[in-house]
Amino acid sequence: MAPWVPLGTMARVFVYGTLKKGQPNYKHMINTAKGIAKYQGRGRTVEKYPLVIAGKYNIPFMLNIPGTGHHVAGEIYTVDDQMLQFLDEFEGCPDMYQRTTMRIEVVEWEGKSSAAGSSVMECFVYSTTTYQPEWVQLPYHDNYDSSGTHGLSYVLRESRD
Repeated sequence: MAPWVPLGTMARVFVYGTLKKGQPNYKHMINTAKGIAKYQGRGRTVEKYPLVIAGKYNIPFMLNIPGTGHHVAGEIYTVDDQMLQFLDEFEGCPDMYQRTTMRIEVVEWEGKSSAAGSSVMECFVYSTTTYQPEWVQLPYHDNYDSSGTHGLSYVLRESRD
């Protein structure tokens, strides 16, 4: 079970999919009505994980299978309790994704040189153990981009049938 975050404190969250800058759901990260999310820097998972694009809506999933796949790249945010609650709902936690802590290596920290690479921090990450067995056979990615060469554009919720 991930540590409980008391009201008024900020939690660190690592996002690797559609919530990153320039991706289809980034708008939620900057919508202050949903809470506060402050960009801190870029990182990657210390452990390797399979990052797949799955289902008919081309959703990125980090499968919680440590030691398989790639060091997954993403962004580190500090979020308040309200934003964390929004993200739990948005990510369908705990059915679709589960929020757990993972060790993230800092690649670049806001306002600092990229020499931050030696620092490792614990962040909340939305990964999944409730995936379809066949997803393990899908191609593994190390850096998600909805408009990447894989051709699997993410389908926004409002466009789904």
